[in-house]
Amino acid sequence: MYILGISAFYHDSAACLLHDGVIVAAAQEERFTRKKHDADFPHHAIKYCIREAGISAEDITNIVFYEKPFIKFERLLETYLAFAPRGFRSFVAAMPLWVKDKLFQKSILTNELTSLFGKKVNWADRLLFSEHHLSHAASAFFPSPFKSAAVLTLDGVGEWTTTSLAIGNGKSLKVIKEIHFPHSLGLLYSAFTYYTGFKVNSGEYKVMGLAPYGRPIFAQTIRENLIKIADDGSFHLDMSYFDYATGLTMTNKKFDTLFGGPARQSESELTQREMDLAASVQQVTEDVVINLAKKIAAETGEKNLCLAGGVALNCVANGKLLREKIFDEIWIQPAAGDAGGAIGAALSAWHIHHAMNRKYSNNRDEMRGSFLGPEFSDEEIEAELIECSAKYYKLSETDMIDKVATALADGKAVGWMQGRMEFGPRSLGGRSILADPRSPTMQKQLNLKVKYRESFRPFAPSIIREHLDEWFEHDTDSPYMLLVADIKNDKRLPIPKDTENLFGIDKLNVPRSLVPSVTHVDFSARIQTVHADTNSRYHALISSFHKKTGCPILVNTSFNVRGEPIVCSPTDAFKCFMGTDLDVLAIGKYFLLKDEQSENLRQSYKDKYELD
Repeated sequence: MYILGISAFYHDSAACLLHDGVIVAAAQEERFTRKKHDADFPHHAIKYCIREAGISAEDITNIVFYEKPFIKFERLLETYLAFAPRGFRSFVAAMPLWVKDKLFQKSILTNELTSLFGKKVNWADRLLFSEHHLSHAASAFFPSPFKSAAVLTLDGVGEWTTTSLAIGNGKSLKVIKEIHFPHSLGLLYSAFTYYTGFKVNSGEYKVMGLAPYGRPIFAQTIRENLIKIADDGSFHLDMSYFDYATGLTMTNKKFDTLFGGPARQSESELTQREMDLAASVQQVTEDVVINLAKKIAAETGEKNLCLAGGVALNCVANGKLLREKIFDEIWIQPAAGDAGGAIGAALSAWHIHHAMNRKYSNNRDEMRGSFLGPEFSDEEIEAELIECSAKYYKLSETDMIDKVATALADGKAVGWMQGRMEFGPRSLGGRSILADPRSPTMQKQLNLKVKYRESFRPFAPSIIREHLDEWFEHDTDSPYMLLVADIKNDKRLPIPKDTENLFGIDKLNVPRSLVPSVTHVDFSARIQTVHADTNSRYHALISSFHKKTGCPILVNTSFNVRGEPIVCSPTDAFKCFMGTDLDVLAIGKYFLLKDEQSENLRQSYKDKYELD
């Protein structure tokens, strides 16, 4: 049986295909359209999934949408009524879009599927709808390595729900507790994202990255005024400070007064205030998550915890939660945001609607390393490189790995495109930019000359799993780059006393460890453990680099520039290579040097994409 899961129409549209409960393929629409966070119906992602499975559309038993639009519309109406007459302008602006496009999504989905695959099948008869938080919970529990677990979902909002607790056991999954809109930890964090000058639903990870530069001096102000945390772990927001329920902005003038002025303008200079605000909301978020986890553990008696929803991408909070040892084990869905809802929708249909048994393993999950996207053959790679007028060398796998490892050891920045594309927001060694973490200048160089992004943003270390506990205060698998841990004391460098009081971002220039390019200012790192069984070529590359340098770590950041989706095809990779200061490009067995490419092929990528 084939089941197609779809998420669409809000942000991060995606598709996922199951065959007898096994994930065959999954991809975000943005990777094909080259439009960041593309919310449109995922035509290209669906076509890819069908193609990957080698089936026709008629073979699909069910198409499952990740939420229920009528319930969402109900929430919209009730919210406007509750706040009336506030928000009338927003209401008037929203209604035509809902009546025209969003309310009657069954017919919209049917029409889209008909335009994609024709009229042979009555697609309406095969459509199912899951609830938003059930989709998230299903995406976290069913692929997890646990027979039973508590499942915590935290996001902005689904239909009504912003926070939910579910219990999973075998093929059973039931949501037992919920917190409803407008009270949302995700929207609280997004309010500070907006207030510090970053884009909502895109810039939250920037706030997380900015937090270590600041001091949590506003944390108590947030606790006393914005959020009340109950004894049972639940929370309540004071909506008099926010405008997102009915307005066109996240915060209001009362919020401005509380924090001493208006929101920072996008792209303006960051000040200590923004750093302190980021540190403060991060601390409060961590406190809420840990408090919820403690109450869940006590109430349910479960030893395992699964996490999903956008807040589950807060790897700093995840790392602190793990170190609290509230649960024996924690597993986080790598595509924890709305894209992952496509996986959850499909899995909920298989296990709950069709009541099919579940496969699980005590020591590995069912996400296949999250390498669920397109892969390109040698013939396809070469054809695209020829079309791009690229100069390249085709090497054996052994020679290609050796040449790339040598280039990295020589301080070169490498575009690395290998195997299947990752599903989710993180590049995990399938579509990555790589560099030497030992360089004290590499972080700044990559941010400003390759990624064209803010200088304060940290990079993640990819480390061979076998060497993890030699370098970090952590000895748990982290294949999806969703946990933050501190670097070991013996790998740290002494900090000169005259640099202790440097202004926020100036701290960036002070080397803090033997791998300064992946060590944040608080000695932390967002670690990715690399495993030979899920990504053998990437594991071989880091092993080769280790033999040459004694360092089992590489800088790993996503293969794109700011505002661009992660590259999908060889053509995408070559264009990004030629539009940035990358030195080397490795696609499959094909090895390219920037210095050998025609000057006519160079282009500026700095302003090509809308800033995120």
